Formats: sequence, structure tokens, C-alpha cells
Amino acid sequence: MNKTTSSRERVLAAIRHEESDRVPIDLGATPSSGISAIAYESLKRYMGYHSGHTRIYDVVQYLAQPEDFVVDELGVDVLDIGRTFNTEDSDWYDITMPNGRKAQYPVWFKPELHEDGSWNAYHEDGTRIATMPQGAQFFDQTFFPFLEGYPDSRSGMDELLDEAMDKVLWSKLVHSPWDHAGEEDFWAQLRNRTLALREKTDKALMVVCGSNLFEWGTFIRRMDNFLMDLYLDKDNVKILMELLMERHMKTLEKVCESVGDIVDILRFGDDLGMDSGPFMGLDVYKDIFEDHRTRLCSYVHKNSNMSTFLHSCGSVYQFIPSLIDSGMDIINPVQTNCRDMDAAKLKKEFGKDIVFWGGGVDPREILNRGTPEEVRADVIRRLEVFAPGGGFVFNNIHNILGEVPPENITAMFDTVKAFRL
Repeated sequence: MNKTTSSRERVLAAIRHEESDRVPIDLGATPSSGISAIAYESLKRYMGYHSGHTRIYDVVQYLAQPEDFVVDELGVDVLDIGRTFNTEDSDWYDITMPNGRKAQYPVWFKPELHEDGSWNAYHEDGTRIATMPQGAQFFDQTFFPFLEGYPDSRSGMDELLDEAMDKVLWSKLVHSPWDHAGEEDFWAQLRNRTLALREKTDKALMVVCGSNLFEWGTFIRRMDNFLMDLYLDKDNVKILMELLMERHMKTLEKVCESVGDIVDILRFGDDLGMDSGPFMGLDVYKDIFEDHRTRLCSYVHKNSNMSTFLHSCGSVYQFIPSLIDSGMDIINPVQTNCRDMDAAKLKKEFGKDIVFWGGGVDPREILNRGTPEEVRADVIRRLEVFAPGGGFVFNNIHNILGEVPPENITAMFDTVKAFRL
């Protein structure tokens, strides 16, 4: 067993499928391993912190950026380099959350309150692109650019795609550092800020670089239409994927060039599964998406020091061999309460070939509704499955939602820090 103490080495050991002094921990290094601002504000008060700010860096999902003192106390081992942006008080303004507590939004995000109590976000041309219903904690997409159909030609689709993507909430309301991507010196800023972060912390560093494929189809066409397109209109789907890849590769090249030597992990995203199984047959996935995924991973491995990480919700068991063959190093959130996603089964079949980042506790019944003792027991059961032999980074299954009691959150992290094989 490797007796490492550095957070960065702890994470890198897990990626090498080696055990270290303890299981590494993530909270907030990605927008799929974070914490609701409501839960975060409650957690801070429970921990006795009354300073700092609850800053909602991911406005779509209402996620807080964990502050350094919380990160350190919880034993978190990895940071998102996006946290190096929007660091001044002038970058934020005060709001009131649905529970009546105070938080802050970035100054560029100014949703409008509707008479029915919902909050709405608009594109500059007046198109309503997102709505958060009264009392909710998440913005829903309300505009789908190609809802009525694809443009008539490849050149027509290419011409309209950038404008269409700009009206999708996941692009228009993007989290840091990408909310600064339009600035002339963005790539120099990204490198310089990341270098400064690496010099002052021993934690592993993550860059989020979505490069979504299937999901962009659902954002552009709407889920129901795009699922039918996968079988009934493959030609247009393939054209869309090729055009998306042209854009993704340009971004990926810039990311690798600017921070590929100083960041440890690059996070891709593409939800491929639901509770009951994948969104499509494996044959369709291989035909339309597999080669693109391989190209993305190959570029990262050839042009950087970064490991590749895929966030994909749901039942993805059938796709894991393909993801491994494509060069994916890490899978998240390991949604163990979905079909075929039993923890022991996943570890036995794939534990030597891919890192499990997540799957750390049941978020549907135990973390949100159980007692701290039940949380500890569930966490230990999962650690005993996932931790042996390395290849595991602890995280809740997806984000910690606003309903989760703070005593359960601290019980979860305390249990991981104390756990030894």
C-alpha cells in the first residue's frame, strides 16, 4: 500500500488503481459532483461557519462553490480550476434563495421574476431559454432550436448551429471558467490562474470540458425527438455529430495547449442512461458515437498529462466496455440504484480497467432521509466494495440536493476520512 499524504498523489494513485493512505474525496470539482446552494448554506451553519459566501457558480443546477475552509475540513482532494475565476466581491450580487436564506449569483446572470413566482432567463434577442418554477432549485430548458426539424443541408446546419447552441441554457448560462471564454485573453488567463492555483495547493486539479454528443442532440432537438432521430433520421444525426466534433476539437485543442501539462483530469459529460437502461441500443451507440468518443480521449492522452473522465448518469453497464476501449479512464456518478449498476458487479467486472468516481452513498433513500448512523453504514458498505485495489474516488451519486440534512453530509465525509482497509 502506498502511504501517500498529498491530496494530488492520493487521487493520482486511485487513477493508477493503487491504494493509498485513504480513499480520495471529491466535492464540487465538477457540476455533477457538487452541492446545492441550499444544502451548502445549511452545512456551513451546522459546521459553525458564519463567514464567507454561498456563491452559486452553476446557476442552472443551483450549485454552490465550496469555499477553501469547507474543502479542507471535509477532506476534499480535488478542485475545479474554474474556481480561479470570479474571485472578487464585485463579481457577485446578493439574492434570496427559495428557503429564505441569502446567497449570491454571478453578476452576469439576471433572471426575471414572473408573476407566477417563477424565474426566467432570456437570450439577448428576447427568447426565453430557461425557467425555474416557484420553489424549485433548478432551471429547466424552455427553448429547443431545431425543435421543428433540422436545416435542409449540412451547410445550412453548420451555418445555424453556433446561434442555436448559444440559445441552449447549458451553453448560455455556463459555469466558470467558461463564462469568461469570450474574453480576448481567456486562454492566457486560464493558464496563469491555474498555475497560481497549482502552486498554492496540493490538491488534484480538474478542468470541465463537456464535449457532449448525445446530450447536445437532446438540447437542440428535445429529448423525445432526438431519441426517434437516432433510429429514423440517422443521416442528420451523424451530420450534427460531425459538426459538433469540429467545435469540440477546437476547444479541446485549446484546453490541452493551455493547461494540459498542469491539470490532472479532464471531465467530459454525456448522459447515456436512465434508471431502466441505456437511452439507445449498444449497436446505435457504436454506430453514431463510439468513434467520436475515442477521438476525444485519444487527443487528450496524446496531447496532455490529463486523465479522461466521463460523467454519464443512469444505467450505463452495457456501454462500459466501449468506454474503456475508447480510452475513458474514469466514470461518474456510478448510479448504483439503476438497472445492472450493482456496486459489486461493477467492481468485479470493470474495476481493473476504469476508475469509479462516485457511487458512495444512496442519495434517494439514505443520504436525504436516513439517520447519520444509516448514512455511515451505507458508506462503509460501499467503501468495502469499491476501495480495495484503488480505482475509486469517493463522491455522492451526483450532486447533494437541498433537502439533504447537514448532519448526514458530515457523517458521510467523516466516515470516508476514517475508513481504512
